[in-house]
This record gives sequence, structure tokens and C-alpha cells, in this order.
Amino acid sequence: MELHRKIFLVLMVLWMVMIFLFSSRSGELSAEDSTHAGMLVGEMFVPGFEQWSEQEQLEFAQRIDHPVRKTAHAAEYALLALLAAGVLIRKETTLGAGIVFPLAVTAAYAATDEIHQLFVAGRSGQISDVLLDSAGALAGLLFLAGVRACLRTRKTS
Repeated sequence: MELHRKIFLVLMVLWMVMIFLFSSRSGELSAEDSTHAGMLVGEMFVPGFEQWSEQEQLEFAQRIDHPVRKTAHAAEYALLALLAAGVLIRKETTLGAGIVFPLAVTAAYAATDEIHQLFVAGRSGQISDVLLDSAGALAGLLFLAGVRACLRTRKTS
């Protein structure tokens, strides 16, 4: 196996471990993580957020909790798919194979992760999250396919 593929394999496994560890956190801790992320979103993107009362800030973080969680799901699996692509894709890989294989690996891991969450206090496994994770993976892979196509076009020009 080529060195770059070994590196991607190590990074992919480490990222899978990170996903597993996040999924192992109780529902209460996961909610705290989401609230913290919502507060960061407010601090970074909402003008004057620092001047809001603590209660207003908390209400904002709670209002955006669902989109924050779902965006995190999609993003973490987009990255996993890109790492899987680094392991599986070769220079001569077709567009279909470059998407299908990494997507299959990522979707399978998403399914096992949701099953794992069935055994974590305060968490649940949801088919909708598997679909969302898979959609995030597909978006990451389509982005990669677009970049690869642009690079190929640029080389032939």
C-alpha cells in the first residue's frame, strides 16, 4: 500500500474513533456540547451577541440546537468520506468508483454508529441521522469529484 493511502487510513480510523467517542457521550453531555457550539455560533456570527443577557444567549443557543447538531452530523461524515476516499481512490479511479466505495464505507459506519447510540444513556439511533450522515458524505465526495475534475481539466489545458 502506498504511503499516502496508509496515512489516510490512519487518519480515517482516528476520525472514526473520534465519532465513536462523541457518540458515547450521554444525551445530557451531548446537549451541553450543542449548547456550547450554539454559543460559539452566536459569538462569531451575531453582531452584539456579547451584549445580550445570559438568558438571551442561552435561548439563542437552544433555538439553533437542531441545525447545529444536524450540520455537525453532515460535516463529520463529509470529512470521514474524504478520508475514506484518500484510502480508496487511485489516480485512475473512475468518478463512480471514487464516490461509490467511500460512500458505502461511510454509510455503513453511520449505520453502526446509530446502532451504538441505542446503548448510550439519553441517546437514540435514528435512520434519519444515517441518511443525513450519508448525505453529508455524498456532499463531501461530490465536492472532491468537482475539484478532481477541475484539476484534470486544468492539466489538459
